[in-house]
Amino acid sequence: MRVLVTGASGFVGSKLCAHLIAKGHSVRGTVRRTSDKSLPGVDVQVVSDLSADTNWSEALAGINAVVHCAARVHIMNEASVDPLSAFREANVKGTACLVKQAIDSAVRRFVYISSIKVNGEVTDGNPFRADDTPAPEDPYGISKWEAEQALRGIADKTDLDVVIIRPPLIYGPGVSANFRRLMQVVMLGVPLPLGAISNSRSMVALENLVDLIETCLDHPEAVDQTFLVSDGEDLSIKSLLQRTGVALGKPARLIPVPVSVLWVISRLFGRADFAQRLCGSLQLDISKTRDCLGWSPPVSFDDALRKTVKYFLSH
Repeated sequence: MRVLVTGASGFVGSKLCAHLIAKGHSVRGTVRRTSDKSLPGVDVQVVSDLSADTNWSEALAGINAVVHCAARVHIMNEASVDPLSAFREANVKGTACLVKQAIDSAVRRFVYISSIKVNGEVTDGNPFRADDTPAPEDPYGISKWEAEQALRGIADKTDLDVVIIRPPLIYGPGVSANFRRLMQVVMLGVPLPLGAISNSRSMVALENLVDLIETCLDHPEAVDQTFLVSDGEDLSIKSLLQRTGVALGKPARLIPVPVSVLWVISRLFGRADFAQRLCGSLQLDISKTRDCLGWSPPVSFDDALRKTVKYFLSH
């Protein structure tokens, strides 16, 4: 199969390209800068920023399936004065532009990498399901939900097969942002006031996500479906830190500060969102993904964590 991967130099896109090539697919990847063109075995093309006016014609020529990974991503320290408009320009209008041109290029299947933020930010003992009514809260989640709707609205009038995947936090070798910071503080032996947190959060190893994406490229039951993905094991922040410590050979130093105290302190500093990520639960029910596709995560959390830590220590 000839597959176009957008965002090919990114954390997900680069791993996906390598995985698809190893599985015998012909892969073309789009990147934003010429400096991102070092992707062995990939036919790399530079495409401008995602927008309503992006020209995808050369990238789409001869392509059977598209995996749309490129996006304006959620960031902790947003610099835009109007984040929602910025997210809509890239994630909604940019996706609509791509899918219209994919249809004109006779692409057969379009796999869209969305986000669990479409479902919401927190669960209360009832895990999110793929068919729940969406309830995004922040500009990024709203833009991803609107992109899903735009994608389906355009594709429903055509023969294009659409598949949507909503991952939670993705980790793996080369991960940055919060997961890398977590490894850093455990490695340094920094005492953390998180020993009393007993929440449950779903995550997905990069290997598991790319395996599901490949499955969705040609599985007949994936057509017009939305899937949630995770490792199939939910962890508390306490357990995550402890198991990260084991993988690092540096036991996590956890202090059992009451959760109520953490919430109060976070609110005083205007960081209730940060407390929610640490203390709140975010669980995914992937039974539809398992049942519909006959798919199970091929890599366990501990194996994926060991690979992540090994890469972290060597870099």
